[in-house]
Amino acid sequence: MTTTDLRRGTGADQRTDARHNSPFTLIVLLTGVFMALLDFFIVNVALPDTQHDLHASSAGIQWVVAGYGLALASALVTGGRLGDLFGRKRMFVLGLLVFAAASAACGLAPNPGVLIGARVAQGIGAALFMPQILGVIGAAFSGAWQARAFTGYGLTAGLGAVFGQLIGGSLIQANLFGLGWRSIYWINVPIGLAAALLAVRALPSVPRGGRTRLDPVGGLLLTLAVVALVLPLVEGRQDGWPAWTWACLAASPVLLGLFYVHQRRLIGRGGEPVLNPVLFTQRSFAAGMPIALVYNTGVASFFFVLALYLQQGRGMSALDSGLLFIAVGLPYLATSMRSGTLAARFGRKLMTVGCVGQAAGYALLDLTAHEAGVGRSVLWLAPAMAVVGATMGLAYAPMFGVVLAGVDRQHASSASGLLSTVQQVGGATGIALAGIVFFDALGARPTAAAYTAAFGVALLLLTAITLVAAALMRLLPVNPTA
Repeated sequence: MTTTDLRRGTGADQRTDARHNSPFTLIVLLTGVFMALLDFFIVNVALPDTQHDLHASSAGIQWVVAGYGLALASALVTGGRLGDLFGRKRMFVLGLLVFAAASAACGLAPNPGVLIGARVAQGIGAALFMPQILGVIGAAFSGAWQARAFTGYGLTAGLGAVFGQLIGGSLIQANLFGLGWRSIYWINVPIGLAAALLAVRALPSVPRGGRTRLDPVGGLLLTLAVVALVLPLVEGRQDGWPAWTWACLAASPVLLGLFYVHQRRLIGRGGEPVLNPVLFTQRSFAAGMPIALVYNTGVASFFFVLALYLQQGRGMSALDSGLLFIAVGLPYLATSMRSGTLAARFGRKLMTVGCVGQAAGYALLDLTAHEAGVGRSVLWLAPAMAVVGATMGLAYAPMFGVVLAGVDRQHASSASGLLSTVQQVGGATGIALAGIVFFDALGARPTAAAYTAAFGVALLLLTAITLVAAALMRLLPVNPTA
């Protein structure tokens, strides 16, 4: 996104539009946040039924999750630019309509290929409306209201993650109209249409950036680099790691290098790059990018492997496993509601403590899973899951605020879009990595004991990833606004 429209969206423009600092506007925006993040995580609880009904492979069900995140990550920046060109309200509404239509296609999918394609279309729809949310918050909210809006963004995103399993399980158990797992997609249709209609009334008309131009070459190079990384990680294990998988992995950094060169040349010609280097002169943002990438690699894969373990390894129904996720969700809600105030006081220390505590929760969950695997109730897992949820609220909920705290207002939209992109890339990569270790450890003929062992191996990986994220947080400035 450009900064021109951010500057025009301030001052007199804000004083004359009653929808600025409006709770109604914020609720509509956060509905979009919840839908986009919920849809990344809600599918986890439906994966066993989906795999059975559509006869999908292990790689296929990984793509059902990762394909959405990959499409969202690849198209986010372009979606932001389109908002600058054609208006944020217009693109927000269009994105919701595309998302609703793609959700209907998911609900009708007759085979894994169609479902994955529809999930990619969902990701593109989300990429059209998600950048507009952060752009409108930056232009339509100010002072304490803007701080509340950013905190609400992080809180809502986390709620979509931790309660997605419960919502999905409830929908599958209800089996409305005999839809089963398909209901988790159909529910998006009425909600998306209602949000689109409300947005026409609720969202202010933030002026467009007249000089904005798309960067199709940069967007294509970035997309190819991400696909070249994730594609072999998902498909390689199942295919026996053929030569093309290693060629793709080797091509990914080369494509990133070409992307960087293209961005520098575009700047030299006076163009508008996807990645503005000036953002990385701000320490909290420069350090926050690798932190967001690594941290989200662990979070996304945690919900993925936990859902598989509970349903396929412990034989729980979609609803019962979703109910058990309350052990994560309620502690997350309790700590995340306080995280904004605590982050303003403690900054990176709060997030570091949250990461270390989350890693400890993963390790404790590994121990209790093995104990529960020898005859104890699955409720034995609840205390460790509560530790994960509570500490996740300290690390995840304030991430946007801490990382973006020192970014100049005129670059807020671009910075937010890049941070969202990195988070989604981390999520898609995490699903791929978790799939490798989980399904490798599971073996060809899985038993209940094999699922427990595979879950334990995956948790050890998540523990290591989260500790790396905690170490990287030392790179953040002590003062969040530095």
